[in-house]
Amino acid sequence: MARPIAGTSVLVTGGGSGIGETVVTRLAAAGARVTLTGRRAGKIAAVAERSGARPVAGDVTVDADRRAMVDAAVEHGGGRLDAVVHAAGNMYRGPLAELTEQGLHDVFASNTIGPILLTGLALPHLVASRGAVVFFGSVHTQRAFPGASPYAATKGALETLTGVLAAELGPQGVRVGCVRPGGVLTEINQRAGVFDDATAAERMEALGPAHALGRPGTTDEVAEAVEYLLGAEWVTGTVLTVDGGLGLGVTNA
Repeated sequence: MARPIAGTSVLVTGGGSGIGETVVTRLAAAGARVTLTGRRAGKIAAVAERSGARPVAGDVTVDADRRAMVDAAVEHGGGRLDAVVHAAGNMYRGPLAELTEQGLHDVFASNTIGPILLTGLALPHLVASRGAVVFFGSVHTQRAFPGASPYAATKGALETLTGVLAAELGPQGVRVGCVRPGGVLTEINQRAGVFDDATAAERMEALGPAHALGRPGTTDEVAEAVEYLLGAEWVTGTVLTVDGGLGLGVTNA
């Protein structure tokens, strides 16, 4: 039986844009008490105003900010926290010989280490509510895109972590899942300075034929999978692929 979303307390990181923003909007519309976080105060404030969620500016790589996120979500949730959705993430890419140690540290801190530590802080509340955690993997773990090794490595770590934490936390009643999206146009490449808006859109459109279903996805199609994992009470340790068949390696000429 699916657990109702209405009335649950959910913390969504990276809620100021892209998939995270759509997750916030979708869960809030379903009746959840959503707390959204992000580094850009203006962005998350605008999403909060539209959705009715509570905004908390913060960076998942900063311990004090992580603690403030959990505290705010518990307060907004009426003393409880039922789920954490880790939508925050950054892109770092380039040829192997050009990668820097600091760049690697930064992308692992935001994409992998921060989510692990935030989950640990939220754990007592998740145990109390028999709650759920959702990470985000990537089609980069299924198809090799040259130049994307740092990003792919962070997402591969999260996909592996999903199974380990599901086994570790299952006896405490906490479920852990992961959504693995395919090609979806978001701001991540633009924020990283890799592509401007127009170039990113063109590249995503060109990737359409590499999907078995012939097109890139939408943020709402990915958010739908997040909602499913939050409510599916007998599902844990799952990496749910929502990629339109991009990971299959086909080409629709």
